[in-house]
Amino acid sequence: MIDFNTKKNKRKLWLWVSVLFNVGLLGFFKYYNFFVDSWIDMFSMLGYHIKSTWTLKVILPVGISFYTFQTMSYSFDIYYNKLKPTKDFLSFAAFVSFFPQLVAGPIERASNLLSQIINKRTFSYDQSVNGLKLILWGLFKKVVIADSLAPIVDDIFANYSTYSASTLILGVTLFSFQVYGDFSGYSDIAIGTAKLFGIELKSNFKFPNFSRNVAEYWQRWHVSLSTWFRHYVYIPLGGSRVSKLKSVRNIIIIFLVSGFWHGANWTFIFWGAFHALAFIPVFLMGRNTIYKNSVVGENSLFPSFIEIGQVLLTFSIVTFSRIFFRSESITDAFEFIKRILSNFTYEVYNHPMGYRMVDYYILIALFVLYEYRIRKDERAPFKFKSKIVRFIVYTIVILGMLLFYDSNIDRSFIYFQF
Repeated sequence: MIDFNTKKNKRKLWLWVSVLFNVGLLGFFKYYNFFVDSWIDMFSMLGYHIKSTWTLKVILPVGISFYTFQTMSYSFDIYYNKLKPTKDFLSFAAFVSFFPQLVAGPIERASNLLSQIINKRTFSYDQSVNGLKLILWGLFKKVVIADSLAPIVDDIFANYSTYSASTLILGVTLFSFQVYGDFSGYSDIAIGTAKLFGIELKSNFKFPNFSRNVAEYWQRWHVSLSTWFRHYVYIPLGGSRVSKLKSVRNIIIIFLVSGFWHGANWTFIFWGAFHALAFIPVFLMGRNTIYKNSVVGENSLFPSFIEIGQVLLTFSIVTFSRIFFRSESITDAFEFIKRILSNFTYEVYNHPMGYRMVDYYILIALFVLYEYRIRKDERAPFKFKSKIVRFIVYTIVILGMLLFYDSNIDRSFIYFQF
């Protein structure tokens, strides 16, 4: 029996209360029906057909995965003595419900955000200007990149059984750019908006499309979630300080949990498992941290041929995994892959709204080149010495949003569902 009279055990008790409460809320709203349906499906496979009467019509609160993890970070930081408990309930409530990043991150740690909320802040002109620049860049990525590609991606994935392999490859490739523009665009808007209130949020995306292996990709994609799992799950499990076998076990756990965090669907679990399988060889070769403090083409104007090959291979691996991420069911995902492998033909794809596809290819190419130009600082998308150049770039970005804006497109952010 645990003696909760000691200070250490009391701390552990309250930590477990916090974790179980938050995970319980998340589990009920997000995963209850998933477990019930999976249980029924398992019995059906064994020949026992059970009528589903236990599922509930539960409305999933927007962004619940984000603020439950953020709340747990407060408890973890206190338990590990990285933060003192606050007696200011309003400040704590503001930390949990800080509106710019409430529904889709970045997932902030209490040691960073709560301390800024408690401390007095003063208006900074430079900080506000930088915030507005990030908001503008985030809107561009959302409106011009993500939203303009959405109808194409939706059409291809909804009708994958009628398209050739070339079109399916095009669809999942464009989805990679869509989800990146959508999610990183939201993060930029959130970080920029927070700057207007004198708050500095952590970076969430560091140009992941230029990653040279899968490990570097996860150091650059959804950074706040990756670091959350690293600090609060991976390291407590032993991290890489244990044997190779146990380290591999920890990696698998992290990626499976990460996949499950994204949604109550087997597609996300397969997506997480795929990334674990792609990450493990990099880890075993000791190459999981070699690119941690560098960027592609760091000391030259253009990347080397080896770096280009590494980037293309990593992008291809990540893009392939997104077939599972985007498909409605695990059956659809495997049928999608099967059709690529069994119907490897080329056909010209036509935009569902009749627009010229070449315009979108040029758009993506220019977007990639521009991001390569600014790849060294994710917080400075318009960092040019010449005022004339900055004015031209601002003009192009604003005109691009006006040109590609379509009121008929659903503009909800993809990660709102998580």
